Amino acid sequence: LGLLYQEYRDKSTRQEIETRRLQDSQTDPEETSPSEESPSEAEPTSTTENKAPPQISLLRNSNSRFNLWQDLPEIRSSGVLSILQPDEIKLQEAMFELVTSEASYYKSLNLLVSHFMENERLKKILHQSEAHILFSNVLDVMAVSERFLLDLEQRVEENIVISDVCDIVYQHTVNHFSVYITYVSNQTYQERTYKQLLQDKPAFREVISQLELDPKCKGLSFSSFLILPFQRITRLKLLVQNILKKVEEKSDRETTALDAHKELETVVKACNEGVRKMSRTEQMISIQKKLEFKIKSVPIISHSRWLLKQGELQQMNGPKTSRTLRTKKLFREIYLFLFNDLLVICRQIPGDKYQVFDSAPRGLLRVEELEDQGQSLANVFILRLLENADDREASYMLKASSQSEMKRWMISLAPNRRTKFVSFTSRLVDCPQIQCVHPYLAQEPDELSLELADVLNILDKTDDGWIFGERLHDQERGWFPSSMGEEILNPKIRAQNLKECFRVHKSDDSQRRKLGSRNRQ
Repeated sequence: LGLLYQEYRDKSTRQEIETRRLQDSQTDPEETSPSEESPSEAEPTSTTENKAPPQISLLRNSNSRFNLWQDLPEIRSSGVLSILQPDEIKLQEAMFELVTSEASYYKSLNLLVSHFMENERLKKILHQSEAHILFSNVLDVMAVSERFLLDLEQRVEENIVISDVCDIVYQHTVNHFSVYITYVSNQTYQERTYKQLLQDKPAFREVISQLELDPKCKGLSFSSFLILPFQRITRLKLLVQNILKKVEEKSDRETTALDAHKELETVVKACNEGVRKMSRTEQMISIQKKLEFKIKSVPIISHSRWLLKQGELQQMNGPKTSRTLRTKKLFREIYLFLFNDLLVICRQIPGDKYQVFDSAPRGLLRVEELEDQGQSLANVFILRLLENADDREASYMLKASSQSEMKRWMISLAPNRRTKFVSFTSRLVDCPQIQCVHPYLAQEPDELSLELADVLNILDKTDDGWIFGERLHDQERGWFPSSMGEEILNPKIRAQNLKECFRVHKSDDSQRRKLGSRNRQ
């Protein structure tokens, strides 16, 4: 009967991982066959209750299970596979996956609305305001998906060989996809309301559990349906990237793919900023209430300020000449709040409060690691404030609880400090890379959430199992456990990943060059 989007997305990304594993084990990346290359997991869609998703004509036979564009009977019988070049077949697969995944996504949205949102028992339990926060503007999102899918279907029906889909993506992103920003920006309140309802309303908890057990949900949770729009808009950008990597260079199709990617990136960034803005504001208010200033007060709350890292470190007492003394009394606890533009140094006091005794702009911080100092001074580093709260230079010798914690603090405190390995932006030929094989949800502000099949450059790593990485498709950086990924060992695959990434972001580079040229003028 076809896959719900959660299943589709999971199968697609897992096949992408297996394809990359196969390539990594080969000498030549081009040895992979077209069918192995494509991560497509197209499945026929079926009707759901109340409202049938738009049907794609190539997928109307619900008794068949199609994985690839080239496996469709219409394609096989046409003889077109013997005419098209292998690269064009790969491109057809990439465009076909965008279409079929949208059909699967629409099917899941339809189930969220018809099975959960419009359930009469649930309507009676939920107050109107609770229902509004929980489901937000999902009807608008579904209407946009339906229009988008119908246009994609029409394009597929025009010719057995798909001419392009990125022009359609571009038009819909510019004209309609702002509904995603509204939905995703509500995510913080949506999650909080859902948890509160589960806790406070047993009747709500009971109905949701019963609805989740319905065979239509295929064992998937209600929350997995709520997060669909955010997952889809992010995935859509990656699907366009996949097309962009396969179109011929300097062609019209490359231009439309670059345009579509740029607009999608704008929407995804706005979605991310919407989520962050909600949570950051509340966090800053909470921190402000906990701080008591021993020095001149610094206003903490600002629209352009957010928390990067916080935590306890050990400060060494006494002059540097006493480094060799082996006594725990050498150190005392201090607590750091590091914001994107400011460092606040405190000591914890009773009542869950923090007394601030020093501060400095983040741009005036320098760090230096101490090496070979013996076990008692392991994981120690020097933090220098070039200009502190008293307008003078100050130094702190700090000890972290582990090597990873020390490196995480050093990179957060001085982000421009050179890492162990090169970054994507350095444009060097090779760099250690890792692909994500287990999803990871960031637990701290300096960590990076990972999705299956993400590929990252390894910028630094620790002996206790942490990696500082830079994701290729969006250049986001952060820490994550090394157990979440598998290192890509084949240098040709690493070079190919970088080359594809440079190509995807070349429009961004040209914009930066133009801006730099205007600034120089």
